[in-house]
Amino acid sequence: MMDVHSLYDMLVKVQEPKGYYFNRDIERVFDILDSLLVNRERYGYMSCPCRLASGDRDRDSDIICPCIYRAQDVEEYGSCYCNLYVSRDWNEERIPHEYVPERRPFNR
Repeated sequence: MMDVHSLYDMLVKVQEPKGYYFNRDIERVFDILDSLLVNRERYGYMSCPCRLASGDRDRDSDIICPCIYRAQDVEEYGSCYCNLYVSRDWNEERIPHEYVPERRPFNR
């Protein structure tokens, strides 16, 4: 079974070249990564821990990390909804840390 540190190392290698960085608050990052691993054990996929998963992979396909909302959130706010993935500017505080509104439709 993968641990938080292994998941972190793997995702850094995959996501940073795409311009997505982990929040510099490493404690928050590890908490979220741990929750992703719990959700993988619980549901069979790493659903965003900041949203309610249904347990139906097809229904939750939009919130499997990285969720489909991440790109637009990071582009517009510098951070995804749960602040796991951020832009370099966000991490370096060159842009304000604004609240990222929920994009997922309520009735999903």
